[in-house]
Amino acid sequence: MKDMRYIDNMASLTLHTDLCIGCGLCTTVCPHGVFSQEGPRARIEDLNGCMECGACAVNCPVAAISVDPGVGCAAYIISGWIHGKDKASCGGGTGCC
Repeated sequence: MKDMRYIDNMASLTLHTDLCIGCGLCTTVCPHGVFSQEGPRARIEDLNGCMECGACAVNCPVAAISVDPGVGCAAYIISGWIHGKDKASCGGGTGCC
């Protein structure tokens, strides 16, 4: 999803390709199409599309993906969708905005 962004190059997402077994679960569960399958392994296709929800890491059977949910402030992105970018906030005092 090229139109869903918070701050470029801020996502904490890391894919350890040496551990990846190419199961494809990350491509299935990622709501923004951050991953693609390249040969026998996944690859990060769109790092800046990552909203750090953690679905990829939770579903990876070999722990080849790490992400620190909240660093890229998914709450801010979602708030922007609901209230408009000019009224978006993280809420809850997370300090990201």
